[in-house]
Amino acid sequence: MQTLIHPNYGRSPAVARLEPLRIVAIGDSLVYGFGDPEGGGWVERLRRHWMDPQSAGHILYNLGVRGDGVNQVSQRLEQEFRYRGELRHRVPDALILSFGINDSARVGKPTGRHLVPMDEFKQSLDALLDHAQALCPVLFVGMPPVDEHRMPFAEVLYYSHADQRQYKHVTKDACNLRGIPYLDIYDQWIAQGECWWRSRLSADGIHPNVAGYTSLLEAFMGWDAAAPWLQMPVQMVAS
Repeated sequence: MQTLIHPNYGRSPAVARLEPLRIVAIGDSLVYGFGDPEGGGWVERLRRHWMDPQSAGHILYNLGVRGDGVNQVSQRLEQEFRYRGELRHRVPDALILSFGINDSARVGKPTGRHLVPMDEFKQSLDALLDHAQALCPVLFVGMPPVDEHRMPFAEVLYYSHADQRQYKHVTKDACNLRGIPYLDIYDQWIAQGECWWRSRLSADGIHPNVAGYTSLLEAFMGWDAAAPWLQMPVQMVAS
């Protein structure tokens, strides 16, 4: 597992005042928060939590785009955040990645071609993870299960648990190989039972609803890999 080093690490406690971490979340509609009109998704909920004076106070940029997959995230990865506010001309202190469900979709029919074939997905994923990890510490948040009974999505895309599991395993293995923590949302939700996870999806069968994004945030905040970020103080008072 990667260690998150605060930018002020090593400075004398007598003079140091720790700055908030600058964290970027980049990915698809799961990052964007589509389907949650109340809280704006789990990333937005986390951003609001950190804005509370009583919380850690870290700075979180939401760079989620609906419909994105591995190739779109790869193209956007470094170009976007280097021109944003506090991140201008610097890399973030950490990255949260979340994508893969759009890559797994089949086009036109349940047995149609994948939107991104597995060989291409693997190659692009390896390059993306290597690039991201060279910039800063990385966490990966996986996808929740879809409701197969509500397909097709947008009248043309078919998502299935079988395909989700394939793309999930490839992603999880690639993360494990690099020591990148992977939050397996799919397995967590499936373990709760069908009634539970179906109640957390929007009518389209793809995007989480308000309850779903609330559960995603709870999973993230209860994740051991995220604990150092959630517990790290923003300020160190001089002794």
